[in-house]
Amino acid sequence: MKNKTIKLQFTKQNILKGAIIYSAGDSIAAFLLDEFSIYRLLGMMFIGATIYAFEIPNYFTWIDLKTKKLSGIKKILSKTSLAIAYFNPIWIFRHLAFIKLFSGNYTDINFNLFQIAFLSFLVNIPISFAANYMIQNNIKLNWRFLASAIFSAIMAIYYALSETIFQ
Repeated sequence: MKNKTIKLQFTKQNILKGAIIYSAGDSIAAFLLDEFSIYRLLGMMFIGATIYAFEIPNYFTWIDLKTKKLSGIKKILSKTSLAIAYFNPIWIFRHLAFIKLFSGNYTDINFNLFQIAFLSFLVNIPISFAANYMIQNNIKLNWRFLASAIFSAIMAIYYALSETIFQ
């Protein structure tokens, strides 16, 4: 049996896209909530340029590899479901925790924040399904991180506001 490995990606282009797009979405949310902070902006730029710019393109490559032998509706649903599985309540919690961390609100990183992430995930499933369906099945792999980052920037506004909505 041949060992299938993924050549990990971490490109300058994705680093720049991650830094700009994720911090832009979060900054819009921060302005809407009157919570803008230069530390939060710089922190989210750092997370977008490092963790997100590394994890997401590589996960999308893995999805393509994992679903390569599938076809039709099974492939479409598998790719979409695997993308939704990545952006799960734990991912949302981590994103909200980064916001708290960079905003200096360490004590707000608690189980209540996880409950907010879980509710946010549940309410968002229909929108997330539609967006991830389009991203995974209609956009070429080398453009998916950009498309996902833009969608995530929009969702970052929702996630930041979800603390107010679901509290």
